[in-house]
Amino acid sequence: MDKLKVLILCTGNSCRSQMAHGFLQSFDKKIEVHSAGTEPAKLVNSIAVKVMKEIGIDISHHTPKMVYQYLNDHWDYVITVCNNANETCPGFYGKVTHRLHIGFEDPSHATGTEEFILSEFRKVRDVIKTKFYEFYLSSKH
Repeated sequence: MDKLKVLILCTGNSCRSQMAHGFLQSFDKKIEVHSAGTEPAKLVNSIAVKVMKEIGIDISHHTPKMVYQYLNDHWDYVITVCNNANETCPGFYGKVTHRLHIGFEDPSHATGTEEFILSEFRKVRDVIKTKFYEFYLSSKH
């Protein structure tokens, strides 16, 4: 079997897509995982880095990237994790075997106390872990 290639897309590529990237890579080091955004942020969200580190996954070295740098590559899966990216996802011109949408709420829009915001990030993190583990199990050939 060839190495599975997965591209995870979001708008800012700073939070949900980065957490999904971290999880998928942690499930199987042999999967080639990249993440990108349609409008990438300058940095990965620091709270996303913090809540991932709490469970032993370090995404602090990740950087948001522009989706256009991946358009000419072949992908087994392109997965959008936010509705905006799903609606504005550019065409990959037939180089994508499967295109999926696995949407999640954006915890970076949470407002309130620091503890409440952390709880929102943890909640989304845990849902991402569950959904991407289900995807991982279903994608194994």
